[in-house]
Amino acid sequence: MALQDVCKWQAPDTQEASPHLPQAGGWALPQGWDPQTFLQIHGPRLAHGTTTLAFRFRHGVIAAADTRSSCGDYVACPASRKVIPVHQHLLGTTSGTSADCATWYRVLQRELRLRALREGQLPSVAGAARLLSVMMSRYRGLDLCMATALCGWDRSGPALFYVYSDGTCLQGDIFSVGSGSPYAYGVLDGGYHYDMSTQEAYALARRAVAHATHRDAYSGGSVDLFHVRESGWEYVSRNDAWVLYSELRKLPGPGPEQEREEEAIPDRAGEGGEPSVAPAPGDSRMPAEAL
Repeated sequence: MALQDVCKWQAPDTQEASPHLPQAGGWALPQGWDPQTFLQIHGPRLAHGTTTLAFRFRHGVIAAADTRSSCGDYVACPASRKVIPVHQHLLGTTSGTSADCATWYRVLQRELRLRALREGQLPSVAGAARLLSVMMSRYRGLDLCMATALCGWDRSGPALFYVYSDGTCLQGDIFSVGSGSPYAYGVLDGGYHYDMSTQEAYALARRAVAHATHRDAYSGGSVDLFHVRESGWEYVSRNDAWVLYSELRKLPGPGPEQEREEEAIPDRAGEGGEPSVAPAPGDSRMPAEAL
């Protein structure tokens, strides 16, 4: 006997909802099945910015950042920490979405710890940068927003790498990331040299971030300063950005006599009439390719 005869079941009206499965292609999919399309339609349109910088010099690597976390026109937190330690000899600046930065740094800390347990030693700064780059490149196109400058000291000496959420990985001496980076680069390019002293490096980093916070609406709060040495990283100071900028404005600038003297210095030519070109600072001290 058929089941419909036992249960007194009647075929439903075709105009009503059918209890049978829909035909192929008629599935009702949830709104998140295509993450990229979903985020383009329903994702937030909130502007955010920051100012972070890092540079390598004779005595290590300097990392500095402002402390303002913004969400559109709203200042979410005026005293956030944008320089995150990874281990005793490695830290990184964070720029982008705060949640993405915090999550991926926790992932990086875990992976480096696992490698240290397996291999008996921590990877080099270059190895950590490549690892982070490969992990984030798998999520390319899914609105992952993170840019970081990894600052560390390994067997080859001080090292600095820039890593972006699309998998970009670059090595260099100076990096500035965030909406205030054009203003910070203007200060760094005029005052940076590889052989500067530690106090000169501190003053340059503070000055660059302070000027950027004055010009960039999404940067502000305070200026955090870190120094990575051979013995490990050190938290140097936190200064109020506006107080620091006000003090910098009171410092005397170059007078007209000094400017005229600089303009009057002739270009010196090397032997054979060719202009002498000084080597770029730090070129002879670039660390060897990390293993």
